[in-house]
Amino acid sequence: MARILVVDDEKVMVKGIRFNLENEGYQVDVGYNGRQAVEMARATEYDLIMLDLMMPEVDGLQACMQIREFSTVPIIMLTARSEDTDKLLGFEYGADDYITKPFNILEVKARVKALLRRASTVRREEAGQRLTVGPLTIDAASRATWKDGTPVELTAREFDLLELLMKNPNRVYSREQLLNLVWGYEYTGEYRTVDVHIRRLREKVEQDPANPVLLRTKWGVGYYFKGE
Repeated sequence: MARILVVDDEKVMVKGIRFNLENEGYQVDVGYNGRQAVEMARATEYDLIMLDLMMPEVDGLQACMQIREFSTVPIIMLTARSEDTDKLLGFEYGADDYITKPFNILEVKARVKALLRRASTVRREEAGQRLTVGPLTIDAASRATWKDGTPVELTAREFDLLELLMKNPNRVYSREQLLNLVWGYEYTGEYRTVDVHIRRLREKVEQDPANPVLLRTKWGVGYYFKGE
C-alpha cells in the first residue's frame, strides 16, 4: 500500500483529496504548512508527496527544495497559478509534476497513479540491476546514481529520465515521447517540462553542462544519450 503525504493550508481541499485517495486504497497523511511537510517527510518514508505552492511559514517551493536535500520521493505541486514560469520554477526546485487548481479529482488520481506506477515498475522489473555507461552508473533497485564513483542526488523524475536514455543509447526521443514514457500520461502541451529536466540532469552528470557529451540534443528532433 502506497503511503502519500498531502500538504495544503486549505483544509477542506485536503480533506477531499484524502478521502478520494483513501478510497483508491492509499494510506494518506496530511499537513497544513510547509514546515510540517518537511518535518513529516524527514520522519516518514513516503511513496509520494503533494505540496501546495502557497502555504504559511514555509511555502511549497521552499519545502520542496528542503525535502530534496534528503529525499528523492516523487513530488506533485498543487497551485492556483497557471503561468508557465511558475511551473518551470517548481521543476527547478525539484518537483516531478504540477497540477493547477481548480482541478478535477480524476486528474489528481491519474497523476498519482502514473508516478507510483512508473516507480513501482522500475523497481520490480529491474531489481538489483546496475547499468554503467561511461562515467555514470545507475542502480534500479536502490534508484541510486554515481558519477565517477561519487553519488549523484537525482529526483524521481530525473532518475526515470536518465534511466530510459541510458538503457537506449543513441536512440533519439522526441519531447512528446519522453512525456508519455517517463511522465506516464498523454501530452498536455508541457514540452518545456522535458527541457527543464534535461538541463537539470546535465548540471548534475556532465563535466561541462554547457557542452554536454552524454545527454545530447538532436536539433529539431529531441534528446538522446551518447553511447560508447
